[in-house]
Amino acid sequence: MTLKPLLGGLFAALLAGCSTAPLHTSTPPAPPPKTAADAILPEAWVSAPVAGDELDSLVAWPTEDGPVWLIATAKATHHLAIYDADTGQRLRTVGTPGDAVGQFNRPNGIAVFGDLLFVAERDNHRVQAFHLPEFAPLGAFGADVLRSPYGLWVHETAPGELELFVTDSFMVDFRTMTLPPMADLDGRVKRFQVRVEEGGKLETRLLGQFGDTGAAGALRMVESIAGDPAHDRLLIAEEDRRVGSTLRDYRLATGAYRGHSLPTFDADAEGIALWSCTTEAGYWIAVDQLTPTRFRVFDRATLAPSGVFSGKVTSNTDGETVYAMPTKRFPAGALFALHNDVSLAAFDLRDIARALDLQGDCPR
Repeated sequence: MTLKPLLGGLFAALLAGCSTAPLHTSTPPAPPPKTAADAILPEAWVSAPVAGDELDSLVAWPTEDGPVWLIATAKATHHLAIYDADTGQRLRTVGTPGDAVGQFNRPNGIAVFGDLLFVAERDNHRVQAFHLPEFAPLGAFGADVLRSPYGLWVHETAPGELELFVTDSFMVDFRTMTLPPMADLDGRVKRFQVRVEEGGKLETRLLGQFGDTGAAGALRMVESIAGDPAHDRLLIAEEDRRVGSTLRDYRLATGAYRGHSLPTFDADAEGIALWSCTTEAGYWIAVDQLTPTRFRVFDRATLAPSGVFSGKVTSNTDGETVYAMPTKRFPAGALFALHNDVSLAAFDLRDIARALDLQGDCPR
């Protein structure tokens, strides 16, 4: 198998309750936006809506014959939806409801590295691995330690060896979003070592778990997570608006909170995407889940705010992904984002750079 880098008591009660738990969302509903957009950009395309899917997270994957696929999780219909990245055309779906390998029960987070695709299932309490492009199931792992997995991020630590991070947003009571004791928040992120041996045999090992238990750095409600090895950084979305939804800055190597969080978002901090322009330079793009969605841009190295933009249509965004390699439609790459649970939307990265007057090495 080729791993080609992309140039991209209480415990039992919790498990029993997850299958009927309501949507993971903070209350009350999102307020009107307070933060003004520095620019309003037209979407390059918005895909045709598909009611009932409840799309959540997505990744981009370049096929060997040229087209780039967007692969999105559909929580309510328990499958993956595949789109063409240049046109937004929906190509097909993969998977059926169930708990067998290759089936899904509320798939949420998704991550890709080379020809490996990983999907977190909240209500099967596990992560599944697949080989692309055929979506061949390689196996599942984590069901012995994951209670309510949501977000994923993966990177390579050695040739053929991956490290996968999983956010685990277990609650005492999902109906009221009652949090566990602060001491139990040290297990909000699980870290796995993943290898695929000859013949497609999946081997995984839990490396540990982490999460700050202090008031300033705790991860109370977690989903989105993304990392940057060049700066030893993990950005993790804290979605609990009762304490102020934001992105918390953790060390990638140790899982320790750096003592720093970004400014409070207006609504839920959601999808986090890294736009790498060089080995160390670029920008973070994070979702402020509003109507319309506010996309907040931060300097990759310093996390200094670099601007805010909205689309003309895109709203209530959960997941997003940056694909910074050229395609036929997007010579400098694109930002792809979920729109209102039913569609995908695309923004040309050059439009973002010009509208926000982003400096440095990112194409304009």
